[in-house]
Amino acid sequence: RIEPEALAAGGKVHVLIGNHESMNLIGDMRYVSKDEYLAFADDETAEERERWLASYAVRQGGSADNEVLRKRFDEQFPPGFFALRRAFAPDGHYGKWLLSKPVIVVINGTAFVHGGLSPAVVDFGLDGINGDLKSQLAEYVRAQHVLIDAGVLLPTDSFYDTLPIADAFMPKINEKEQVLEAIGTIKRLSSSELLAQDGPLWYRGNVSCSPIIEEHRVSDALNAIGAERVVVGHTPTPTRGVLQRFQGRLIEIDTGMFADYYRGSGNALVLAGDSVTVLNQAGGEPLAPADHPRLLGTRPGMMSVEALTKLLTEGEVVAEREDERGNTIVEVSDGKEKVAGIFTQRPHRGFYPEVAAYRLDRLLELDMVPVTVRRKVEGKDGSLQFLTSRHIDESQRSASGRGGGASCELPYQWTAMYIFDVLIYNEGRSQNRMLYDQSSWRLMLMRHDRAFVAKKGRPRHLRDIRLEIDEGWRAALERLTDDVLRSNLDEVLDHRHIRSLATRRDQLLAEARKPGG
Repeated sequence: RIEPEALAAGGKVHVLIGNHESMNLIGDMRYVSKDEYLAFADDETAEERERWLASYAVRQGGSADNEVLRKRFDEQFPPGFFALRRAFAPDGHYGKWLLSKPVIVVINGTAFVHGGLSPAVVDFGLDGINGDLKSQLAEYVRAQHVLIDAGVLLPTDSFYDTLPIADAFMPKINEKEQVLEAIGTIKRLSSSELLAQDGPLWYRGNVSCSPIIEEHRVSDALNAIGAERVVVGHTPTPTRGVLQRFQGRLIEIDTGMFADYYRGSGNALVLAGDSVTVLNQAGGEPLAPADHPRLLGTRPGMMSVEALTKLLTEGEVVAEREDERGNTIVEVSDGKEKVAGIFTQRPHRGFYPEVAAYRLDRLLELDMVPVTVRRKVEGKDGSLQFLTSRHIDESQRSASGRGGGASCELPYQWTAMYIFDVLIYNEGRSQNRMLYDQSSWRLMLMRHDRAFVAKKGRPRHLRDIRLEIDEGWRAALERLTDDVLRSNLDEVLDHRHIRSLATRRDQLLAEARKPGG
């Protein structure tokens, strides 16, 4: 409705396809509520529901007269379900409209995309994403509905049922050519880049991966589509306000405005010339987007790095215990908030490897080592490293098979960990020193008491691993000049360890510059 209204007023509305639009189009109805179905109930007849109930009953090997089956049918496919599916068909009121819309739009140098500028954007470019790749979505949806019309699929079949049904399909001798073509299309496009978790409709890496992993990828993607910055939605911001990363080249606009679930509010991003401001639904003065905070590990009240550092450094020790792995767990409080940390006594004078790992993490913008401070506990000098309460270690994660939906893909994080451990010559990395915050599956690197060995090369367990030292790492390592290392680490490492660190830095840079490095 507002598209022609905007044109008449001298403006324009740009509608983009996001993951929820594509889900409705392809029959992935996981997030559709009964109230949403109910909005379509008046367009659905009793005869239509009875017809699909009969087909559903045959598929289930039962009878439409079975009350238990009918009850399950009504619960899974409430009133309005079939009308909604029709409305999102390729010739439906909403389906036809949405399939004409782009995935990414660039306006006055600013790109807009729902999920994010995934690595696929560099491969396909703007025309490829909105052309060939988006056409795959339309082709897939048309094939689904050909199979629904032919009775091969039912509207009640989930997107996740579609490929197994296509694989099991046995055509009749006189099967229609369009049905055979539709079966082939389903098989070919079920793994389309557009529908993948790392495609632009779903990608969360722009906002979730650390700068050393992601910043250069955003730059490459922006260059590929001829844009200077990108605005993304999809991932609610941790502060529920509009945020920015990478010197304003990435703006995060999903502020959790579905308040009943995300506890956020509606915000409008206003781009006018060189001005970038935010308006909240409650009114008030326009604000600039805030910088994306470094929030590694769940902490009380989303405490900032500065506040957490102060609490770990100055808070009163209120409890001390030893955990099952022999770590000394210390709880500190300022009278209002309380956090826990792992205390490690320094091995010898002037050597605080835990603090050095944290400071180096900050210099690299790795964002994997939790806040770590120098601290005395019961007269013992050492370090205190923040320990989030909601965590599991790598052995628990791998045994459970969880983490596949990490907002920053685990292989990206592991690769960064390997390079970091080579840089600091960490001989102590083990699965119980790799923790994950279960709310985001962000990797937290713990306990570096066996790092910063004064050696060249690599630790034994990393000698045969091929390191992918990309542009992000090359730039970060080049920023670690000798002066930077000395000025930031002189209090926590001696000159011998800093020289060894600089040597390993140079070895990694040389490796990165080799052909194919």
